[in-house]
Amino acid sequence: MSKTESKKAQASPSNPRGAFPLSLLCLTVGAFAIGMTEFIIMGLLPNVATDLNVSIPQAGQLITGYALGVAVGAPILTVFTHKIPQKRLLVLLMCIFILGNALSVIAPTYGLLISARILTAFAHGTFLGVGSIMATKLVAPERRAGAVSVVLAGLTIANIIGVPFGTFIGQQLGWRSSFGAITILGIISLIGIIRFIPVIPQGAPANLMQQFRNLIRPQVLLVLLVGALGCGSLFAVFTYITPMLVDISGFAEQNVTWILVLFGVGVTLGNMVGGRLADWKLMPSLIVNFGILAVLLAVLTFTLENAYLAVFTIFCWGVAAFGIMPGLQIRIMNLTREAPLLATTSSHSAFNLGNAWGAYLGGFAITHTGLGSVPLYAAVIAACGLLGLLISVGMDRKKRLIDKSEMVEVASAN
Repeated sequence: MSKTESKKAQASPSNPRGAFPLSLLCLTVGAFAIGMTEFIIMGLLPNVATDLNVSIPQAGQLITGYALGVAVGAPILTVFTHKIPQKRLLVLLMCIFILGNALSVIAPTYGLLISARILTAFAHGTFLGVGSIMATKLVAPERRAGAVSVVLAGLTIANIIGVPFGTFIGQQLGWRSSFGAITILGIISLIGIIRFIPVIPQGAPANLMQQFRNLIRPQVLLVLLVGALGCGSLFAVFTYITPMLVDISGFAEQNVTWILVLFGVGVTLGNMVGGRLADWKLMPSLIVNFGILAVLLAVLTFTLENAYLAVFTIFCWGVAAFGIMPGLQIRIMNLTREAPLLATTSSHSAFNLGNAWGAYLGGFAITHTGLGSVPLYAAVIAACGLLGLLISVGMDRKKRLIDKSEMVEVASAN
């Protein structure tokens, strides 16, 4: 069968690759559970601290430990599992995730709880990386970014529905019940992966050296940096959004929750729209998106003074902030076609490092120039991401010119 015929077969109505299949939903449920695990602890810190007899700052290390576990765990776990077929690897990762959350339910001490959180975090980046690669193989080639956005939608929906609901359960029934609910979600995802995800022939797995060579290519490192800058701009503001809305915009603290839900709706919308735009025009859509993101963050510096304008800007910012995610994942996959696994899973390490760095920079801004200056710092970070994308496009153009020149030389020599 020719390549053209193969593509037609993939896109045909009789082939599930032509549309978003049910198997994608299993990955979305897994991403939803992962999103809950990462963020639910923020609303349960007082409960955990009281139950385990630790201070709030000590309990806060459960968040830091998880983020570091994601950053370090994704590449390490990928190195040790890169030869495992992707469906089997998804099953293994979800089993690790379920085990980590089940241990969190029964952990009698703070030390065991933070160990369970780090174990869970190890599965986080690798599952999303492998899940994104698998998603692109379940659909027609022209819908790859859309498929990635469906998987990542699990993370965004977790923030709108899962985290508030899980926090409510934890406050009513004890924080351990929240991790019990996440464990059940993990089991549901595991069953779905086993039942509905097909075994897709992959050929011989790329060796580690090839994976590593792809990871350290200048273009790939540049895209990872751009992703870290995008996430840094998000968390520089998001970490301190509550004091901004209360102290500058004048909202009552209890109203901030609903604004964050609206932000989450914007994030989910942006993720889905970003996937469609990336399937249409990958690099132009990413460049425009980063430009809009930088402008919106700069505008937020001024609209925070007005309650209505602040809410509108925050919603639009949510759309722009997550509109970049599917496109960045597809860009990394395009640059590492022969061996994408290590680079794709490492992207989540880069994103989490960006989260931590952004939160630190936001705190730096508050200390030195005041709470109201934080969005401006974030706008500069996003503008640096835009610059990185423009450099990446320039590198692509230069490579095409070199390749064309070499072809002309070969032709003239013949």
